[in-house]
Amino acid sequence: MDLVLEAADRNLLTPYVYPSSWPESEPFRQLLSLFVITNLGALILYLLFGTLSYYFIFDHKLMKHPQFLENQVRREITYALRSLPWISVPTVALFFAEVRGYSKLYDNIADSPYGWPGVFFSMLSFLFFTDMCIYWIHRGLHHKFFYKRFHKPHHLWKIATPFASHAFHPVDGFMQSLPYHVYPFLFPLHKVTYLGLYIFVNVWTISIHDGDYRVPRLLRHIINGSAHHTDHHLYFDYNYGQYFTLWDKIGGSYKSPTAFEGKGPHDYLRKLQEK
Repeated sequence: MDLVLEAADRNLLTPYVYPSSWPESEPFRQLLSLFVITNLGALILYLLFGTLSYYFIFDHKLMKHPQFLENQVRREITYALRSLPWISVPTVALFFAEVRGYSKLYDNIADSPYGWPGVFFSMLSFLFFTDMCIYWIHRGLHHKFFYKRFHKPHHLWKIATPFASHAFHPVDGFMQSLPYHVYPFLFPLHKVTYLGLYIFVNVWTISIHDGDYRVPRLLRHIINGSAHHTDHHLYFDYNYGQYFTLWDKIGGSYKSPTAFEGKGPHDYLRKLQEK
């Protein structure tokens, strides 16, 4: 995140927002800037990619499903916009630690002990590490003690739209994002790669709520896509994973998506019309 902060300082914040006399390395200034940048970034990613997905990918026929709520899209957006600033508070604390040099993020490929192969390996290990962590965090949030307090609001949307992707209780939203922020404190990661992965995970989160169940047949039981996550919203105890089905299979919570078996939401709507 220091790359973004440096770019903001260089092109906007100094001297157009802050006086030149206020050092860019001053901790309170960095915290304030990170809070604004994090919230603006989250807002742009959510609204931009959520809107594109909603208008160009999401099948609006799903809005006729009996479990699609009245004014649901507006309610999803409102809930997300209220939660994002609160989610950003602990997130900014972690970004601040990165900026102050406590992480293992590095600037140049030459700084990596493994060179370019290390960069590509770190991308894969990031996905597998975060997928594993999110599986257990997500499954833990389904425990009755945590579910009613934190995770239940996200399950209000049985037939989700892309705008449901970030409609979490703040504690729920931060806990499920925590593995993304913990990874660079444990393992070396290129800074630009980290930014790219951060954008990717936000887009992926939107994509698994977009109601587009198309997955190459060979990957249907490997990739945890929208069809899998739709069944998670509908049937509660299945498909907790983020990108892959691996941990659901290990943990005994994998469910073959009903959409692949002719029993999904679209099939239900078709049967209603036939009646």
